Amino acid sequence: MSGWRRRTVLVPAIVVLACAGGCEKTARNMYDQPRDKPLAQSALWSDTRSAREPVAGTEAHSAGTLAGTSSGRLGTIHAEPPPAPPLPTVAMPAASPSAQAAASERADRRRWTLAVLERGRERFDIFCAPCHSIAGDGDGMIARRGFPHPPSFHTDRLRNAPDTHFYAVITDGYGAMFPYATRIPPDDRHAIVAYIRALQLSQHAAVADLPPQVRDKLGSAR
Repeated sequence: MSGWRRRTVLVPAIVVLACAGGCEKTARNMYDQPRDKPLAQSALWSDTRSAREPVAGTEAHSAGTLAGTSSGRLGTIHAEPPPAPPLPTVAMPAASPSAQAAASERADRRRWTLAVLERGRERFDIFCAPCHSIAGDGDGMIARRGFPHPPSFHTDRLRNAPDTHFYAVITDGYGAMFPYATRIPPDDRHAIVAYIRALQLSQHAAVADLPPQVRDKLGSAR
């Protein structure tokens, strides 16, 4: 190959390689650009904090009318496609004979000790929170990703439902929820029911229901 032909082939190849190298360097600079770690010190600001306060008028994502849900996004996260309809609020399902007998025999609230509530919280967080959320408001992670939102435990309908209803639903399933009878032993089902009641109380407790020493502490903190 003559000299001028070699140059005709090599020059474009060199230009292409140089451009490719420049693009890679530019991309790498974007990956490794200077940044501050969260809560790190910074000499750029007079208070030495890299994290800055929000500008005046900024509203937190979970503030306002959506603050009562776990994610702060319930009702706004499924614009396309349309959200799945909620589970129907029909009459309470009847418990199976075995579940009804077990619930009536063992669901005695006087046995709801702190250990039972702690066990119920552990089991609830494992089996129930993915759909119902850790707050019991029906805004769990699975529901945020398209599964029908279960009803909130804090509605009047479920606050007034008997303990046997929750036990029966865990045992036999209800709507889109499949039965957990083979996954959760009876003792753990009762513990979950106890913890659901604790969740409901946490959102609807009145100050008058608190012990006097707790009310006094709240009054002194105001």
